[in-house]
Amino acid sequence: MTQSEGHSATSRRSSEGADEGPGMLGSDSLQSGGASVDHKTEAPVQCDSEGENEGEQEDMQADEQNNIAEGPRGHAHQQEAPDGGWGWVVLLASVLVLALTLAFPSCLGIFYTDLQTDFQASNSETSWVPSMMTAVLHAGGPLCSVLVEQLGCRATVMLGGVLSGLGMAASSFANTIVELYITAGVITGIGFCFSFQPAVTILGHYFVRRRAFANAVSSTGTAIGLSTLPFLADYLHSQLGWRGSFLVLGGVLLNCCVCGAVMRPVAPKYRRSQSPQANSDHPPQPKQDGLKGRVRGSLANLLASLRRNMAFDLFCSNLRYRIYAIGITWMMLGFVVPLIFLVPYATSHGMEPSRAALLLAILGFVNIFVRPPVGLLFSMPWFQGRHIYLFSAALLVNGLSNSICCLAASFPVLLGYVVTYGLSMSIVGSLLFTVLMDIVEMSRFPAALGLLAIMESVTLLVGPPLAGILVDRTGKYTYVFYACSSFVASSALFLMVSFYWLDRRERKAKQLSQPHAIPPKPGVTLSLDCKYSSVPTQGGDASNTETVYITAL
Repeated sequence: MTQSEGHSATSRRSSEGADEGPGMLGSDSLQSGGASVDHKTEAPVQCDSEGENEGEQEDMQADEQNNIAEGPRGHAHQQEAPDGGWGWVVLLASVLVLALTLAFPSCLGIFYTDLQTDFQASNSETSWVPSMMTAVLHAGGPLCSVLVEQLGCRATVMLGGVLSGLGMAASSFANTIVELYITAGVITGIGFCFSFQPAVTILGHYFVRRRAFANAVSSTGTAIGLSTLPFLADYLHSQLGWRGSFLVLGGVLLNCCVCGAVMRPVAPKYRRSQSPQANSDHPPQPKQDGLKGRVRGSLANLLASLRRNMAFDLFCSNLRYRIYAIGITWMMLGFVVPLIFLVPYATSHGMEPSRAALLLAILGFVNIFVRPPVGLLFSMPWFQGRHIYLFSAALLVNGLSNSICCLAASFPVLLGYVVTYGLSMSIVGSLLFTVLMDIVEMSRFPAALGLLAIMESVTLLVGPPLAGILVDRTGKYTYVFYACSSFVASSALFLMVSFYWLDRRERKAKQLSQPHAIPPKPGVTLSLDCKYSSVPTQGGDASNTETVYITAL
């Protein structure tokens, strides 16, 4: 270790918040600390030399680190995770974004009956609206990753707010159910995707030591949306009808633009001696003459970006990520369906719509009060490495709780159901992204989240329509909740057993790889009157070796 590196390490250990995250976060902090000490202790010539070495190391690490939080690729060379400061403002903005995006499809159940009546649609046809919205929200993950890479988190979130607001406003003028699919389903859904994914991604750069807590707090945004949006939707429905309600809700969704405006890049540091393009991950491409050449170049860059952000290599090489992605995809087949069909199930049995909306609000309040303490609890060191088992156990309880509402459609029974469902949902929601961050490196998290999102979108798209077909064929909602219970519980068992098997296999492999201690050779037992002497050998190696001769017994 050189002298300057020793000063850097000493400075880093004595500084506040020395527990840096993996990869570039810790190394950049180490280098910046070393530079500040060198100016005080070393000669100017050594400072300049060290500065050049530091710049070379920054360039190498900037290529390895995905500059998601900083903006366009290659525009920053250092990022710090302050675990506080402006990060708390970004965390609050992320909470509001998740409240307006992830929780929004569930409040469409308030307008479920009116949509059926106005468009003369069946249960399966009407359920395509929230299912398409939720599916597109997840399926746009790879495209969102490309936009984040080119524009940054701030601009992408604001673009998503504009799209979602315009989509909901346009859906108020829809004359057919197909037009509603396009406006409320596709346009609003892709706007939700562009707002939701960057809001989650940027938290991983602002928080390292408190990452589990930050993810848990941000997930309360979904709970806040569940507890407030149904009341707002029910009030707007009673005053303006579904068309006026959609128009007002479109204006509410524009607040995502305000939230995205505060998500500024994480401590960018520019090199003075180089232009930002000098540290790009890709060498400059030769100029393409003509329109055809430029189109080919643009398509090639787009395909390369999609391939990089789809994380197929990670899916093939990382077994834990592959198992987790498959389990979550199967889980989504029945995880969000109860939120869509709870209000129609209650109103079909004579419950007032306001009391049915109150059930969703209670579900949201349970999540609000449970998720932050859960995040603090699971941030403790003892839970490190055990997040997946807590997640699987909570998911199992969540799946089995869907059977409770099948007992009766009375308010007390459904109240017990939403409390049990809300408690387990709180743990699942607070650990969903934390487990993924434990499985993959933070530099690959956006790509891993993009591939997981597009896999989820398949089951999220077909889940509600299949449930609607089940209701149309049987005329009962109880079969929907039984089916959801089986899907979610089976995915929980799959994750729990698979990760236990992987952990056990890794422990055995580690034990086999450790060198076994060589047993000591049995000593020679001599009698008490044994005498011996050591006689050095003669020759050139007499000083290094000696031979023991037993001269008397």
